[in-house]
Amino acid sequence: MSSPEVEDNRRTLASDMRRAWLVELRRLVLAIGGGWLAGYLFAAPHLGMAVGLLVLVSYHFRLLYLLARWSLNPQRVELPESGGVWGEIFEGLYATQRRARQRKRKLASILAEFQASTAALPDGAIVVTPRGHIAWFNTAAQGLLGLRSPQDIGARINNLIRHPGFQRYVEQGDFSKDVQLPSPLNAQYTLNLRLIPYGNGQRLLIVRDVSEHQRLDRMRRDFVANASHELRTPLTVLSGYIEMMHGEAGRSDSALASWGAPLGEMRGQLGRMEHLIGDLLKLARLESDTPAPRNEPIDMAKLLHDALRQAETLSRGVHRFESEIDADVLLYGRESELQSIAINLLSNAVRYSPDGGTIQVEWRTARASGSDYPLLRVKDSGIGIEADAIPRLTERFFRVDVGRSRATGGTGLGLAIVKHALEHHEAELTVESEPGEGSVFVCHFPAYRLHQVRQQRRAG
Repeated sequence: MSSPEVEDNRRTLASDMRRAWLVELRRLVLAIGGGWLAGYLFAAPHLGMAVGLLVLVSYHFRLLYLLARWSLNPQRVELPESGGVWGEIFEGLYATQRRARQRKRKLASILAEFQASTAALPDGAIVVTPRGHIAWFNTAAQGLLGLRSPQDIGARINNLIRHPGFQRYVEQGDFSKDVQLPSPLNAQYTLNLRLIPYGNGQRLLIVRDVSEHQRLDRMRRDFVANASHELRTPLTVLSGYIEMMHGEAGRSDSALASWGAPLGEMRGQLGRMEHLIGDLLKLARLESDTPAPRNEPIDMAKLLHDALRQAETLSRGVHRFESEIDADVLLYGRESELQSIAINLLSNAVRYSPDGGTIQVEWRTARASGSDYPLLRVKDSGIGIEADAIPRLTERFFRVDVGRSRATGGTGLGLAIVKHALEHHEAELTVESEPGEGSVFVCHFPAYRLHQVRQQRRAG
């Protein structure tokens, strides 16, 4: 509504209210004057005035009583027709009631549209109250979780989805990620669940069947693993013949002397192919492997010193290495995967650091939320990484600098291997980098995988 219309409406209301108060004033004058006149006729004018006022007060009390009844049950009780101030009050209440009914119809229409749209979704949708009770769910949720309507409305969501993984997910309260669980109806199917907070403490649980996606992903992994495995045999044969021919080409009197350079290039490309296949097989094993066990502590100091020696060999003496490794900090995990983490992070640092650059390795404990946790930090003085490229670093075959990576023998799978190996240890990788300022890769391991020799000695 425009400003002139609002002003006109305000003037109209003010004018109506003035007229209403004039009506009430006339009623008062009539009650007092009429009562005085009737009392004067019977020689009791004051008594007549009192009776007139009593009639006026009774009228107001009657309207007040009807207003109280209406407020208790506005759907069934109707307000009487009245003039004056009461008429304005009743008209205002009726207008408010009409607006409330219009809003209610509009909200009901929106809710019906929402329920109709979510009912048509292939994903399950469940509205959960702040106390964890089910307020509503769509048809897909019934098929995916076996919910029944209306029996399960009002039931606690934790009582219907009893998987320990979902219980931990709800208790931790971190809903930025989702959780995958076997279907309660058929353990061969896998469901992806995610809670989305909204409103005043309410949450929307989205349930999706990811069984087909997992099947396709498993087929892809099997294909890559099988293809890589089958390629190894012909590559081994080719490598043997090329090695033999390359040796012959090194002799000046050999018929292959002019083939020295091409054979050297083929030898290098075969080595790169073997490295790539080795990384693909390693990644396939990581994707299909189970989480790392927690029963045997790994000597990380020895493992990191071995990885440093390999990195120094790759560096060929053109980089400076600095290390700060706490030998008392051991880690529960799988040694082969931890070795892959260290070697890939260090080899990346070597490949992307210029000659004369410094590579720092740190293995120690850090403190967060009142407990110590293991931390592996690798810092380089390399070319750095653009901010928009950091989230993609762990993608397969993603390279920050394609030409540099290929020239130094990189496959683009190193950080993907690091990511999957860290997931097996319930750990996270964070990256800090700026172009031209180098990069810092930090592996945060959970506190329950820490085994400190120093503490054990003190306890002894």
